[in-house]
Amino acid sequence: MSIIKTNDGTKIFYEEHGSGRPLVMIHGWGFSGRFFHRNMDALAEHARVITIDLRGHGNSDKPTHGYRVPRLARDLYDVLTTLDLQDITVLGWSLGCPVIWSYLELFGTERLAQAVFVEQSPRQYYAHDWKYAHTTCYDDASFAFTKAQVEMATSDFDKNQLKTIMATEPTPEERELMLGEMAKAPTSARNAIMADHTRYDWRDLLPEIDLPSLVLVAREDKVFPWQGPAWVGEHIPNAQTVFFEKSSHALFLDEPEKFNESVLSFMSNQGSAS
Repeated sequence: MSIIKTNDGTKIFYEEHGSGRPLVMIHGWGFSGRFFHRNMDALAEHARVITIDLRGHGNSDKPTHGYRVPRLARDLYDVLTTLDLQDITVLGWSLGCPVIWSYLELFGTERLAQAVFVEQSPRQYYAHDWKYAHTTCYDDASFAFTKAQVEMATSDFDKNQLKTIMATEPTPEERELMLGEMAKAPTSARNAIMADHTRYDWRDLLPEIDLPSLVLVAREDKVFPWQGPAWVGEHIPNAQTVFFEKSSHALFLDEPEKFNESVLSFMSNQGSAS
């Protein structure tokens, strides 16, 4: 098993495949790096692909502290520096996007060449000036309900999550794999992360990002109205946006070939988002 230790002693698990320029992939809330299983082989033919399990997820440590987005960003920094990666394309899906946004606030573009943002709204809660909220966790009351579901009916919650994030059906083997990975995340860690993550508003940061960026948006997402993730692409200067017409939240599982092609094409145009 491949492990790095963060500056607070937490062990972060990662998997690595292929060679070439590094592509570091960050999963979403409650999941793990194994969720990119439909993409790994194709991407690794052209890049050094590294998937990480965020703290509290997958095979990484489950400490009793540190479940805040800036801490996850510091964990990412520790991974990149320990592995001495340079010229990186960093890719975040869902929660992985705020981890990158926080990294940019804390460390700038250090070690990064490009960023790919997959299916995340800049704000999850409703506001008088924001209507593209999360479909089920859109204010404090709905978060309290989500928290109770995670704590009291974890297995049912996870099964429903799979139905929500995919527009297609996983194979029985994939379903077993993904549910097994989700079960590794303690409910306490999941709820602590969501309590922090769900209240952020990143709209002020996006116009300040000077990193070449690719934004991938699913038209059939059941987690966010597509306009929320699309807003990210509209407000990061010179970002390229690609729409996935037949996908839900995990568009890399629903349309893996298009996802792989979009990411590799973007990487081949290093230093430019056009």
